[in-house]
Amino acid sequence: MEQNQQRREEIALFRYNVIAEVVTEPNGSTRQRLMEAIARRQHDIPYSDRTTIGKRTLQRWVKDYQEHGLKGLEPEERLDAGQNRAIPPDLVEAAVALRREMPGRSVRQVIEILEMAGKAPRGVLKRSTLAEALIRAGCTRQALARKHSTFRRFQEEHRNRMWQGDAQHTLALPHPDVPGRSRKVYLLAWIDDYSRNVYGQFYFEEKGPRLEDCLKRAILRYGIPQQIYVDNGSIYSSKHLERVCAKLTIRLTHSRPYRPMGRGKIEKLFRFVDQSFLPEAEALIRAGELRTLDQLNELFWAWLDVAYLNRVHSATKQTPRERFEQDTEPLRRIDPVALREAFLWEEERTVDKTGCFSLHGNTYEVDAGLARQRVRLRFDPYDLSQIQVWHEENRSSDAVPVQLRRHRHKGVEPAEKAETPVPTGLNYLELAKQQHAANKQAELGQMSFTRMVSPERGVKGAR
Repeated sequence: MEQNQQRREEIALFRYNVIAEVVTEPNGSTRQRLMEAIARRQHDIPYSDRTTIGKRTLQRWVKDYQEHGLKGLEPEERLDAGQNRAIPPDLVEAAVALRREMPGRSVRQVIEILEMAGKAPRGVLKRSTLAEALIRAGCTRQALARKHSTFRRFQEEHRNRMWQGDAQHTLALPHPDVPGRSRKVYLLAWIDDYSRNVYGQFYFEEKGPRLEDCLKRAILRYGIPQQIYVDNGSIYSSKHLERVCAKLTIRLTHSRPYRPMGRGKIEKLFRFVDQSFLPEAEALIRAGELRTLDQLNELFWAWLDVAYLNRVHSATKQTPRERFEQDTEPLRRIDPVALREAFLWEEERTVDKTGCFSLHGNTYEVDAGLARQRVRLRFDPYDLSQIQVWHEENRSSDAVPVQLRRHRHKGVEPAEKAETPVPTGLNYLELAKQQHAANKQAELGQMSFTRMVSPERGVKGAR
């Protein structure tokens, strides 16, 4: 049953990714042209040997998504009930070799070759089963048949049409728990393709929860983008990120492996960070005046405000801040509570006969009527004290902690212990910080750009 539900969700995510460029397009006539173009394409459809999708099917998917969200894209029928989908590894390897040798070979043709060569008994291999295996191996015809193309300059016409995201391994800070040792930090950043506007933050790990935290903060500050464009790293390819994008009506796209076309803007940003920010930060670290992640982020946001956002960009001839703020494209805003709901993690558990279940080392109690039932749990990994309980698409009362050994998921444990800040000296970053504070006092007269909650405490509002 659980495997069946996973397949239903996989199909729903596939369908959303197919129609994402349609549902994020505000112009009606353009939406029709996009659907016609999608209907002409070849698709690797999960659990199916079909490669095309009709326009009426696309229209139905768009309608189902608009009315019911991601859940409306799940298929109604059960998938593969009672069937054994396993293929011997040697047959999978042979099929992959045949497809790599000639990417244009169809699944049917690969099966016929294996049967005629005596490698597989006739009628044993099913097209949908082998197609699924080839997808998992990254051997779709579309992926293997792509030809090299020339690079060209590209720029979106308005703000928030597309954000590029990436992570950079940067410097090392004193280890918060082990005296005398250091710990590497990572810069996660999002850059708006049109304006070059940027939100970024340093973390001790390059993990999914940190990516989600950074994306939430960027959305709270600048609105929801229509599209995000990232590489194929594991944190950018998770099913959870796909679900989040589907819930927020964001089109998630990835660059081709070893072919990061179109991601030059964020790479240029990282080069500028290397040239302007990192040498100054490393000088403060050597002097013992920069020791904590909070201090590093305070300095980075000040540098971003003074040295980047208010600096005229060579390509646009405007500052990123001016270009973003002067564009007429409406911003898609979202209530912080609704945003938090969209990012909640989901897992399933079976409630025992006493009405309890375990989750990440903790024990919880639910309504007695859910005993021996399979439930879906939705929770914030930064706060395991509150667990939503869902059964058959209906929300029950939240779970009650019985034994709370862990308050956070182990993947988001506090990165550092609280310390008394060390007084800092003056260098470019310190001067930028002072200038940044003066700018904000003059422009806003209220909340400082750098006064922001710690990345370890979750999102509670925009900077």
